[in-house]
Amino acid sequence: MGISYRIIIFLLLSLLLSTQSFADQIKVVDVLVVGNRRIETPAISNAFKLKAGDNYFEEKIDEDIKSIYSLGFFTDVKAEKNITDKGVSITYKVTEKPVVREIIFQGNTVLTTDKLKENLDIKPNSIFSAKELVKSIKKIKKLYVDEGYPLVEIEPLQEQISAEELKLTLKITAENKVLIRDIKFEGNKEFNDSKLRGTIETKRDWWLAWITGAGVYKEEMFKNDMLLISELYMNNGYINFKIAEPKVDITPDKKALFVLVSMTEGDKFTTGQIDFKGDLLESKEDLYKRLKMISGVVFSRAALRQEVFDLTDVYADKGFAFANVNPITTVDSSKKSIDITFNFEKGEKVYIERINVTGNSKTRDKVLRREIRIAEGEMYSATSLKKSKQNLMNLGFFEEATIATSKGKGDNKLNLDVNVKEKPTGTFSIGGGYSSLDGFVGQGSVQQANLFGYGLKANASASVGAKSSTYSVGLTDPYFLDTKWSLGGDIFRTERQYVDYTKRSTGADIKGGYQFNDSLSTFLLYRFEKINILKESFALQETRRLYPDLVTASDSTTSSVTATLSRNTTDYRLDPTTGMTNSFSVEFAGLGGTNRFLRYIGQTSQFFPVIFGSVFMVHGTFGQIMAMGAPVPIDEKFYLGGISTLRGYSGRTVSPYIIMPQYDSLTGVKTGEQRAYFGGDSEVIFNLEYTFPLLKDAGLKGVVFFDSGNSANGFENVFSGFLNSYGFGIRWFSPIGPLRLEYGIPLNPRPGIDKSGRIEFSIGNFF
Repeated sequence: MGISYRIIIFLLLSLLLSTQSFADQIKVVDVLVVGNRRIETPAISNAFKLKAGDNYFEEKIDEDIKSIYSLGFFTDVKAEKNITDKGVSITYKVTEKPVVREIIFQGNTVLTTDKLKENLDIKPNSIFSAKELVKSIKKIKKLYVDEGYPLVEIEPLQEQISAEELKLTLKITAENKVLIRDIKFEGNKEFNDSKLRGTIETKRDWWLAWITGAGVYKEEMFKNDMLLISELYMNNGYINFKIAEPKVDITPDKKALFVLVSMTEGDKFTTGQIDFKGDLLESKEDLYKRLKMISGVVFSRAALRQEVFDLTDVYADKGFAFANVNPITTVDSSKKSIDITFNFEKGEKVYIERINVTGNSKTRDKVLRREIRIAEGEMYSATSLKKSKQNLMNLGFFEEATIATSKGKGDNKLNLDVNVKEKPTGTFSIGGGYSSLDGFVGQGSVQQANLFGYGLKANASASVGAKSSTYSVGLTDPYFLDTKWSLGGDIFRTERQYVDYTKRSTGADIKGGYQFNDSLSTFLLYRFEKINILKESFALQETRRLYPDLVTASDSTTSSVTATLSRNTTDYRLDPTTGMTNSFSVEFAGLGGTNRFLRYIGQTSQFFPVIFGSVFMVHGTFGQIMAMGAPVPIDEKFYLGGISTLRGYSGRTVSPYIIMPQYDSLTGVKTGEQRAYFGGDSEVIFNLEYTFPLLKDAGLKGVVFFDSGNSANGFENVFSGFLNSYGFGIRWFSPIGPLRLEYGIPLNPRPGIDKSGRIEFSIGNFF
C-alpha cells in the first residue's frame, strides 16, 4: 500500500515536470489579429500579454481575450492556435461593434431634440455601446419625470444600415402629465400639514402650475424636502426626529399622484447650561453676552450652528484665522435639555501676505483691490473678508466673486485669492407704462457701468415716444484720482408731455461725492437748467390767469445745488434681502437763474428676510418744497401716481388741482369741466411690499404691495387726504433684463379720475 502511494506521487511529479518542460520549450512565433476594419491593429495588440518570443501559456490566451473585450470595440473575440515545429502561432479573430451613424427621436413632443441630444451618453458616429444606451435612456427618463411624466416609456429601435453601421431610434411614449394632487403627512403633532407643505419646495398642482412648475414630483428635490422638514423639527427642539421614505402612489386612472410622508417627532428639548473652555481670549461673561442662545429656551440646531460661526469670527477678527470652536453637547433625557460647552482652540495668529486677483479679463485690478477691506501685511479678519466680497458683488460687474485663502511662505502667512466671473455691464433699457389718459409712454437708454474696465459709469439716452423724448450724455468716476471722492457730469435735453402741459428742459450738471465708509456717503450736485412750458391745457391757462401765485410763467431757468447724505446697509444693493437704505437731500435754487426755492426730501427703506427667499420691504418718502421770494415753478412741485409712487393711480394726478369749466369757442356754451393739476409743495409716500420667489432658477418673483400717500399744499394738509392702493405683480430678471409688471387697485378711487385698476410695467435689456 505504501509502495503504490509512492508510485502515484512519482508519476504526478513526473507529469508536472514534463508539462513545465514542454512549456519552456514551446515559443510563441507570432500573434495576429484579423477581422478588424476600423480599429487599428497596434491599438489592439497593445492589450496583448502574450507576445512573439514568449513562452506559450494557455491561460494567457484567456487573459488576452478578456483584455481585447475590455477595449469596448468588439462583440466577439476568438483565438486560434497553429502549432508547428517552430512554435505556436496565435490568431485572434475579432468582430467589431457597429457604428451608430444616426440617432433620431420619435414622440418627443415635450422636450426639444437638442435638449435630448445634450443628455445622451451614446453619440452619432461613435461605436455602439449597450451600456451607454442604457445610461442615455435612464437620463432621458429622468428629464421627462422632472417635467411631470413619470410614466414615460422609451423603446430603443436598432436598424442595421450595413454590416458595420446602424441607425438608432428612441421611441418616446409620454401621453399624460401626472402631477401631485395632494401631499399628506402622518405622525406630525407639532406642525400641521399646511405648515409642512409650506416648508418644502415641492408643491401640489394648482391653477398657476403652468407658470410656477408646481405639481411635479422630482425625487432629488423631495429628498431635499425631507431634509428641510428635518431641519424644521431640529430647530424646534426635536433632536430625535425621524422621517421615513415618502410613499408615492398613482391614481387608478393614472392622472394624479398622492404623496404620503410618515415621521416620528420624539420629545422636545430645551437649551440647558452654556459654558466655555479652552483658549479663551475674552472672559466667559463677555462671550456669553455675544450669544443669542439662552438657557431654558427651545433648542435649535441652526441657532447652535450660527453661534459657532459667530464665535469663530470673533477669534478670526483678532487674526486667528484657524481658530476652531467645537460645541460639546450633553443630552439630559430626564430633563429634556441639552447642555452646551464651547471649546476654543485659537491656533496661531495669521497675517495676509499677498492678494491675488484673477478672472478679471476686462476690469482693472485696481477696481477690485479698492473694494477689498484688508491689505497685504495686515492681520487676518473674517469680517473684512465678508465685507470685501459684498463690496465686489455690489459693483454689479460680476456674476460671482469668491475670496479664498491659500498658504503663504510662512506658517503664519496666508494669501488671499480673489476670483471673479465678469458679466455684461452695459445695459440697453426700455421703460414704460400704459393708462387710458396717457397712452403708452416709453423711454430708453444705453449705459455702461464699467467703461474701459476702470469702473467709470457712462450713460447716453435717446428715447423718443408719442409723448416724451430724452437725450442725455453723462460720465461719472466713482473713485476720482483713486480717492474716495467721486466726480461726474451730465448734459441733457428732455421733452415730456404731462396731463396739463409739456415740459422741455435743456441743461447740465456737475456732481461729486465722498465715501466715508462702506455704508455712509455724501453727494453734491450743481444743476443749471432752462425750462419751457409748452402746450398748456385750457384749464391750466385759466388757472394761471385766475391764480398767478399757483402757476408760474411758462419759461424759467434753474441754477441749484443739492446736497445728499446717504446710508446703505443692505446685503446686496441690486436685489436686497436685508438691511436699510436712508437718504436725506436738500436742494437750494437761487444761485442765479429765475427760480427760487428750497426743497428737501427724506427717504428710508427697510428689508426683512422672511422664509424661503421671500422679503418684506417698508419704504417711506417725505418731501417739501418752499418758495424763496418767488412762486415755486409748477414743474418742480410734487406729483404722485404711477409705478414709482402710488400704483393704481394715473401718473402725476395725485396732486392739488382746480376744476375749470370748458366752453365751446364759437357758441360760448359750457361743454364740460377739466382738471388742472398744478402740483403740491409737500408729499408723503408709504410703500409696503412682499416679494417671494416663483421660479428661483429663472429669477421670477411675485410681489404683493400696499401704497399710501398724498401730495398737497401745506404740510398740515398732506395727511388729511391720503390715497391708498393695493395690488400684485411679477418681477423677473429675464434674459432681456429686469422686468416689472404690476397691477394696482385704488382703495379710495376719485370719481371721474380713477378706474378699478391699472397696469404698469418697465423692462430693460442687457448686452
